[in-house]
Amino acid sequence: QVQLVESGGNLVQPGGSLRLSCAASGFTLNGNAVGWFRQAAGKEREFVLCLDNSNGQTYTSHAVKGRFGISRDIAKNQMYLQMDSLEPEDTAVYYCAADSHGNCMRAQFLNMMDYWGKGTLVTVSS
Repeated sequence: QVQLVESGGNLVQPGGSLRLSCAASGFTLNGNAVGWFRQAAGKEREFVLCLDNSNGQTYTSHAVKGRFGISRDIAKNQMYLQMDSLEPEDTAVYYCAADSHGNCMRAQFLNMMDYWGKGTLVTVSS
């Protein structure tokens, strides 16, 4: 059974950092593009970051550029989202996702990928 499970969501103060993890099972992240999305209350899901397996590049939304980073550990079959300089506007449910096409085209332009986690809540507040 294909599954992605996020962890690490928490309450953090503005300016703080947080690292989210996403464990994959039932398939390997190797060969997949991997990405993170988020959805704030009352808003649509939005693209955050994607690591493209075909060219090794990372695509980042303007809202988090310079503050967030994505990485992947093939041996552990996990991906990570490192979030620094957090702002209240970053409060959202964060979802990890993977795409068997290997590139970030659908993620960036259609907010679509093949496999999705159920999300973890990040709250940025003092």
